[in-house]
Amino acid sequence: MTALVTHAEALTGLLSSWLPKQRWFGDKQSHIDDVSVVKADTWFDDLPSGGPRLDHVVVGVASGGRVERYQLLVGLRRGELPERLDHARIGPVEDLVAYDAAHDLDLTGEIRDLIAANKDVGGVRFRHEPGAVIDTDLASRPISAEQSNTSVVFGGEYIMKLFRKLDRGVSPDLELHRALRSVGSEHIAELYGAIEGELQDAPVTYGLLQKFFANTADGWAMATASVRDLINEPETPIAELGSDFSTEACRLGQAVAAVHRDLVTALGTEVVPVDRLDSVVAGMNARLDAVLRRVSGLAPFEPGIRRVFAEVADHGEPVIVQRIHGDLHLGQVLRTLQGWVLIDFEGEPARPLPERVAKMSPLRDVAGMLRSFDYAAHHLLVGHVEAEEIDPSVDERVVEWADRNRAAFIEGYAKDGITLADPEANPALLRALELDKAVYEVAYEYDNRPSWVDIPLRSIARLATT
Repeated sequence: MTALVTHAEALTGLLSSWLPKQRWFGDKQSHIDDVSVVKADTWFDDLPSGGPRLDHVVVGVASGGRVERYQLLVGLRRGELPERLDHARIGPVEDLVAYDAAHDLDLTGEIRDLIAANKDVGGVRFRHEPGAVIDTDLASRPISAEQSNTSVVFGGEYIMKLFRKLDRGVSPDLELHRALRSVGSEHIAELYGAIEGELQDAPVTYGLLQKFFANTADGWAMATASVRDLINEPETPIAELGSDFSTEACRLGQAVAAVHRDLVTALGTEVVPVDRLDSVVAGMNARLDAVLRRVSGLAPFEPGIRRVFAEVADHGEPVIVQRIHGDLHLGQVLRTLQGWVLIDFEGEPARPLPERVAKMSPLRDVAGMLRSFDYAAHHLLVGHVEAEEIDPSVDERVVEWADRNRAAFIEGYAKDGITLADPEANPALLRALELDKAVYEVAYEYDNRPSWVDIPLRSIARLATT
């Protein structure tokens, strides 16, 4: 037994106050009722020689009548922590100090080495992909960006993603990367390895090791830089701006279409017959009902939203569905020297795993990207709306920017005719999916960034009345 198991009470007492402070913890607003250790194993132990130990701990966090499982990498050292690790401190456990080992460069390197060596430790399988050769001499560094998981970069060559909140089942991020790797997809980060196991009689994915793209920019950074330039250069036509994004938006559409084609090749399709479209519409209306109960500002648009949703069933054509990205937006794409790459195939974090792995219309990904262009266009105006400080000409320019880039993305997506869904062939479905996404955004902004809620509401007003 490890010290973490035999002294679980001390550990869980520390975690009750430590977990809500972590950026990857999912329910910071709710009171934690209980923290219990579900599984604990030692992955590496250098304590006898005066070094650190790495314990892998899965905890169950009870809050509001539900229990969610989180993966912790707990480092243990004797004496005082090195200054570089003090910010990662969890607290004392017996004669040891516990800390978040994701910040310990030595211990994260040990995890990478386990993948390279195809080791099994405590029922956890560390595996590199067939043919992958992993350099174990590269130094590591954690990525400090806000995110729901923890990522560590090794020498600018690899990125290891460690999932924090654990689902019962294989992660779609791992499943889809393996599928896309099998067909030679060119628009993903190559998968080098994974950490998997079983937990409470169900498969679980603990982490991935992938290619890291250094010296890249994500789509959000590039798009918002373009918007900033058009605001700062009010006399310059959008098409003449040096940072005009429309060419890249078109290329991005082509990349998304290629990934959709590759997913069909790897995992196939299904057909939703016309008589099942009513259930699709019912799901949209149920999500709308849930948000209406919480956000009164959505009520004026309810009739128009429901009318658009109803048009999906009235269209009278079956819908071809396939595996998709599931949470596609400008922050989930990278511009490399070779072209656009899609990352993070986990799906919408708020959806349960069975929904995230279900086949859906590829137009849902298209709708997600169209929504992201609206966000990029309007986010710099947040905070000025209520004060009516927006120059009408500026507002017109950001709307024009959004329309221009949305059109360019759709043009690129349909350009080579390689996907199963033509955005222009089923505008009713695309508009309904955009509205469905915007309704979700209203709820998210209401809970997390109230000053941003006007962005999806403006889009809803447009989509529900045209």
